[in-house]
Amino acid sequence: MNICLHKPTLKQPNVLWLLFFVQQGLDPTDYKIYDYRVFIRNKLIILSNSYFFPEIHALINDDLSAVDALILERLQSDVVLINQLGRYIISGGGKRIRPVVVLLAARASGATGDEAIQLAAVIEFIHTATLLHDDVVDTSDLRRGKETANAVFGNQAAVLTGDFLYSRAFQMMVEVQQMRVMEILSETTNVIAEGEVLQLLNCNDPDTTEERYFQVIYRKTAKLFEASAQLGAVVAQQSDTFEHALMEYGKHLGNAFQLVDDALDYSATTEVMGKNIGDDLAEGKPTLPLIYAMQQGTAAERTMIREAIEQGGGEQFDPIMKAIGRTGAIDYTLQAARQAVEQAVTAVSVLPESSYRDALIALAHFTLKRTL
Repeated sequence: MNICLHKPTLKQPNVLWLLFFVQQGLDPTDYKIYDYRVFIRNKLIILSNSYFFPEIHALINDDLSAVDALILERLQSDVVLINQLGRYIISGGGKRIRPVVVLLAARASGATGDEAIQLAAVIEFIHTATLLHDDVVDTSDLRRGKETANAVFGNQAAVLTGDFLYSRAFQMMVEVQQMRVMEILSETTNVIAEGEVLQLLNCNDPDTTEERYFQVIYRKTAKLFEASAQLGAVVAQQSDTFEHALMEYGKHLGNAFQLVDDALDYSATTEVMGKNIGDDLAEGKPTLPLIYAMQQGTAAERTMIREAIEQGGGEQFDPIMKAIGRTGAIDYTLQAARQAVEQAVTAVSVLPESSYRDALIALAHFTLKRTL
């Protein structure tokens, strides 16, 4: 399964680039307004998402349609506000990457039943619940290019609807009638909660180490990816070796996904990210770009970044961006993401050859395509 995006390479402006701009409906003169490479990268992130992901979706299109229908069905409640808020957040965009991982892992493992569809919906409910809670904790007002649920409906409604989604997810996982599924997902939700608390402890702490940072992103992000892939092997009743390979794939894929997110927070635009750029700095979160910039920066830069993390806010965003660029902190973070993708691909390569296994590998590479 060859999935690629054919486009000119990042070189100086030339006729090919101008033709490419025109074909995509872009203004060929825009590069004069912005930093050339940043502008091109941000535009192509959007384009790569639209070119790349549908080919993976095509393999499991019927399954994904069934997952979407099930999500809408199980969102139903006698409480009108839950229906309104639930539909608002579920219909807010996103690529359903975690459900895609469940479905691809299940089909790559030989599963043919509907359990994978049920569990893909469960995973999406859990993920959505974490988003609702995250946005309240972080006081975020923009996600996926639209106002967050808490900004529209209020913090109380967002938190309580998140609780509803969690409880609905547990109702649905019980219906699968596999104790192993219950064990995996109950542990996963507990680990995610621990990650939220760990991140809270790291906030405004400029002494946060890379080790502590990776502990947080594993718990907050990678653990749900790990569970998504693992469930695919479980519903297929595969061996422990098979299950472990998919767990490792999911874990490294999740780490790569979060590393790229953290890099984009200092190198993309609101249009690309779908949320406010610089939110991590404003919230005093010491992510890897900041940690590395402090390690490699001058004494003045270290002091500046430490104070920004301690105090929060974005007043020093521009000079900190310069320090991040000068120290190569974005490249360092993206290199860590590339290593994680390589580990994910290595882990899943032990599975029998199939279009679904190839799609899992392509999905890992897609994570990096978001950075171009």
